[in-house]
Amino acid sequence: MASEVGDLAAENAARNTRGIYLMVSEQDTGERGQVPSNAWNLYVERDSCANVQVGLDREWLVTNGLGGYAAGSIEGATTRSYHGLLVAALRPPVERTVLVTKIDETVTFPDGLMLKLGVNEYQDGTIDPQGYKYLAKVALEGDIPCFTYELEGMLTLEKRIWMEYGQNTTYVQYMLHGAFDEGSERRTDELTLALYPFCVYRDHHSATQGSPDWHFLMENEGEYCRVRANEDAIALTMIAGPSAHFTPTGEWYWNVFHRRERERGLPDHEDVYQPGYFRIQLTPGMRTTLVLSAEPEPFGEFVGAHHEDSVTQALLRHHRRKQQLLAVANSSAVNLPQQDPVLARLVVAADQFNVARPEQTAGMKKGKPVFRLTPDRKTVIAGYPWFSDWGRDSMISLPGLLLSTGRYSEAKGLLRAFASFTQDGLIPNRFPDTGEAPEYNTADATLWMFHALHTYLTASGDWPLLKELFPTLSSIIDWHVRGTKYGIGIDPRDGLLHAGAPGVQLTWMDAKVDDLVVTPRRGKPVEVNALWYNTLSLMESWAVRLSTDATLYGQLRSQVRQNFAARFWYEEGGHLYDVVDVEGTAGKNDASLRPNQLFAASLARDLLTDAQIQAILQRVTEHLLTPAGLRSLSPDDPKYHPQFKGNRKERDAAYHQGTVWQWLIGPYID
Repeated sequence: MASEVGDLAAENAARNTRGIYLMVSEQDTGERGQVPSNAWNLYVERDSCANVQVGLDREWLVTNGLGGYAAGSIEGATTRSYHGLLVAALRPPVERTVLVTKIDETVTFPDGLMLKLGVNEYQDGTIDPQGYKYLAKVALEGDIPCFTYELEGMLTLEKRIWMEYGQNTTYVQYMLHGAFDEGSERRTDELTLALYPFCVYRDHHSATQGSPDWHFLMENEGEYCRVRANEDAIALTMIAGPSAHFTPTGEWYWNVFHRRERERGLPDHEDVYQPGYFRIQLTPGMRTTLVLSAEPEPFGEFVGAHHEDSVTQALLRHHRRKQQLLAVANSSAVNLPQQDPVLARLVVAADQFNVARPEQTAGMKKGKPVFRLTPDRKTVIAGYPWFSDWGRDSMISLPGLLLSTGRYSEAKGLLRAFASFTQDGLIPNRFPDTGEAPEYNTADATLWMFHALHTYLTASGDWPLLKELFPTLSSIIDWHVRGTKYGIGIDPRDGLLHAGAPGVQLTWMDAKVDDLVVTPRRGKPVEVNALWYNTLSLMESWAVRLSTDATLYGQLRSQVRQNFAARFWYEEGGHLYDVVDVEGTAGKNDASLRPNQLFAASLARDLLTDAQIQAILQRVTEHLLTPAGLRSLSPDDPKYHPQFKGNRKERDAAYHQGTVWQWLIGPYID
C-alpha cells in the first residue's frame, strides 16, 4: 500500500500533466527562421491557460549553457524570486543576477481598443492586468516556449523565448497571424504592440526593495536602450525592431507577489522598475523581437534594418545546435528513433544542465579574478533555478547526461575540471553562488568521480585520460588512507571508511536546518563504503593496466571485502545497517531502512551473498518503492515524514526522511 508520500507524488504527477498533450509538429512551411524538423511538441490546453490559478502553477525554463536562464509561469507572472527573462550568470556558472523579470505586452487597435496581455500578482491579492484571458495555448517547440494569444477577430499573437548559447542574451520574438473579420473598420497596418520590460539588479536568491529616489541610469535612442541600476552595475542592453521606438518612463511597481516563495517561508514580494516601453507597428505575418543582453560586446547587427535578419540567424543557430545534439545522440549513443518524443526531449533537456566551468586567469578586474571560458572545462548544474554545480550531482549524472547522449568530449572536460580542483584528496562538494573558494564537505563525491571515470573509459576507450589523471587519483587514495578533512579516512581495524564532523553534512542526505544537520550519518555510511570498495577495485585494475604497483589497492580492497558484510549485515531486519560505528562508537549501528544499501549490490557484486542481495531487494521493494521513485526512509520508522511541504525548515526536515527520490530507481534496477 502506497504511503502518503507515494500518494502525494502520484497526485502531483497527475495534476502536473493534466491538460498537457504530446503532439508531433507539422513540417516547416518555409517561414523565415524555421528549421525543417519532426520535433515533438508539448501543448498546454486552453482551459489550463485561462484558469489563472492553474496557469500560475505551471512554469517554463530556457538556459544558455553558462548557468544563466530565463524562467516564468506560463501566465507571464513571476511567482518566484528566481523568475526572469534574463537571469545572467556573471561569473559562469554562478553569480546569477536577475536583470529583467518579465515583459508586459499591450496591443492597441486604431479605434483605441487596448488589450493588456500581461499578468501581475500583487501582495494584496490583486491580479492586474489579466492577460490570461487572451492566452489560448502554450507550446514547447523543442526547447522554445511559445505563447499564443487570441486578439480581436481572427488575429493571434505568438511569443517565443530562447537564449543565445554561451551568452547572457535572451530573445523575445512576437509574430502577428491572421486577419480582421471581413468588414471590420480596423486597419491592420495601424495595430500597435507596446512592450514594457521590468528590471531589477539583484542576486537571484534575493528580492528588490525599491525607492522613489532610485532611478536606473539610461541611455536610449530609437529602438535601443541601455540600462544600469547604478554606476557600478552591469549594463543591460535592450534592442527592439524593426522600426521600434523606446519611450522612457522610470516607474516603480510596488509589492509584486511571489507566491512560491511564500510557500517556502521566504520573502514573498519585491518592487520592480519599469525604465520605459518599446512601441512597434505590426501587420499580419510580421515579426518583431526584443533582444535583452548583459554582454559587453557591441550589438550593431541588431540595430536598424538588419535587426530581424540578425535575429533569424540567432534562431537558426539555436535550432541547428539542437539538431546536432540529437544527431550525436542518435549516431553514437542511444540509437534515438527519429519519431521518439520521450528520448528526443530527454536529450534536449539534458543539455540544459551541462554548463561551462571557467578557468581562473592571473588577471583582476574591479578587484575580482578574471575567468576564461574554455571548451574543455565543463560542469553540471544540480538543478534549476537555485542550485549551482555540485560535485556529487555532476559525477552521478555524467553517464546519463553526457555518455548516453554521445557527448564524450564534454564528459572528459567535466572530469578534468573537477580533478583540477582536488584539495586534500577531495573534489568540491559545490561551488558557491558567490565567493571564489569551493566547499569540500563531501565524503562521497570524490568516490563517485572514480565511478564516473570508469563509465567514461568503458564507453570511450580514452585510456590516455586515465594516464593523465592517475597521479591525482593515487593522491586521493593516499589522503583517504592517512585521513583528510571532516574526519574522512579509513579505520585500520576493518579498512572501512569513516566520516563525520559536528555540524557538517557529508553524504547526499545533506539537509541542514540552521546549525542542525537533519541526517548527520556520522560514522561509516553504507553507500560511502560501497563506493570506497568500488574505488579500490578500479584503482587496482587501472594500476595493472598502467604497469604501476597495485599492491596497496589490492590489500585495501581485500580488507574491505572481508569486513563489509560482517559489519553491515543486520540479521534481525534482513537488510544492511545504514551507518555502523555511529559517531565513532564501536558497535553502535543505525538500523534505519533506507535506499543507500542498494549501492552495495549495484556497484559491487562480491560484497554480499545472493541471499543477502535478494533480502535487501525484497525489503526495499516492500517498504521504499513507490510509482514515483524510492522513499528515503521506511514509513515504519518513527523519524518518517509523510509529506514534503511547508516552510524551509519543515521541508528540509522531511527532505531525506521519507521524501521520494527518482534517481534512486537507477541502483534499484541495477
